[in-house]
Amino acid sequence: MSSTSGLTAKLSLSAVVIFGLAYMSPAIVMLTFGVIASTSAGTTPLAYVLATIAMSLTALSYGKMARIIPASGSAYTYARKMIDSRVGFLVGWAILLDYLFLPMVAWLIQALYLNAQFPGIPMWGWLLVNVVATTIVNVLGIVLADRVNKTLMTLTIVGIIAFVVMCVKHLGTTAATPALDPIWNSATTIGAVSAAAAIAAYSFLGFDAVSTLSEETRDPKRNIPRAILLTALIGGAIFVSVSYVMQLVHPGGTFEDASTAAYSMSLLVGGQGFADLINTVIIIGGFASGLAIQASSSRLLYVMGRDGVLPRRFFGRLHPRFKTPVLNLLLIGAAAMFALNLSLDTATSFINFGAFLTFAMVNVCVIAYFIRERKHGKRSVLGFVVVPAIGAVVDLYLLTQLSTTAIQLGLAWLTLGIIYLAVLTKGFRKAPPEMHLDAAPAEARLPAPTH
Repeated sequence: MSSTSGLTAKLSLSAVVIFGLAYMSPAIVMLTFGVIASTSAGTTPLAYVLATIAMSLTALSYGKMARIIPASGSAYTYARKMIDSRVGFLVGWAILLDYLFLPMVAWLIQALYLNAQFPGIPMWGWLLVNVVATTIVNVLGIVLADRVNKTLMTLTIVGIIAFVVMCVKHLGTTAATPALDPIWNSATTIGAVSAAAAIAAYSFLGFDAVSTLSEETRDPKRNIPRAILLTALIGGAIFVSVSYVMQLVHPGGTFEDASTAAYSMSLLVGGQGFADLINTVIIIGGFASGLAIQASSSRLLYVMGRDGVLPRRFFGRLHPRFKTPVLNLLLIGAAAMFALNLSLDTATSFINFGAFLTFAMVNVCVIAYFIRERKHGKRSVLGFVVVPAIGAVVDLYLLTQLSTTAIQLGLAWLTLGIIYLAVLTKGFRKAPPEMHLDAAPAEARLPAPTH
């Protein structure tokens, strides 16, 4: 495999947006509806509106940084260039929590659903099938992965639309729920809606992954910022509209089992056959999500390997023909088999800590850019200081809403990263290694501050 050949720019704006939506998995609104409705006392769409606003603030910061530094590596690269190479390493280390465990969680959910639908094949068998199929598609190249993603996302969206249509049809045969009840009702409190919005924000994890495709996207300075914001806004629109209709079908927040609310609702509005169809849609959406997550995670590992922060001979290599980080893809696939020994709650707790910490740091990077460049050009204080500052505060608030276990596990992971960084930099006396690519745009070659 070549270690010098670069990633190839082949993706359009629409392809990148579809990639981001696949990563987010729009069908997650159906899976999490019961939990969010219970927490918000029956105002799920309002919780999603607040979450959409909060995530859009961070999406704007990601867009600004993607325009300034159109290179793969996402938050890791932004923090390295804008703040400090060591801070960049720790941000990359934190986001590894997100990117390494998200594929594992996506495939674990797939295996759980498939095992429930077809119990004749054990959990480990379904997990292996998902991992192998996804890895093969991603190894063969980003163009094939894009085509598969578009097909699977089309089927998922059609399934979601069918579910909404059946819900609306059902509403025509029952007593009407007041139209404003899903937005505000007698049981609603600001505290409950805020707590539910923190849960709803988890549905947006993935819009940031679009930035890892900068070097494989045509005109990345224009298309990546647009794709990031479009992914967050389109995802938010889907979440709000679908949850509104679901909340009309099931007013309030009381369920026999909140985790299976969508399945019970599918039975109610369409019968057993329709419920099985919706399960299939969720499985298809989950495969598309796993495909996008593995592709994105492998690119982050590739950039960190290319920089020499991770061993370059393994992580910084591309296949000479497919131009994909094959070894990284295989490593992620192999690591996913450990999901059999993890609970879904434990794996998810890792992800949320890394995601929210990373989101906050991207907002800080925008402020750092404003400070560095204030003498060289006029930048909007509102756009480059106020908005990202609010975004950072919101992200840190969401982080504090995680369970004690999640925070403890996240801090333990960061501690390991600090120890590794100390060894890598000989006691923090030198900057972590970095690879400067001659083909990279000028903005991507900004000197990394070492103070």
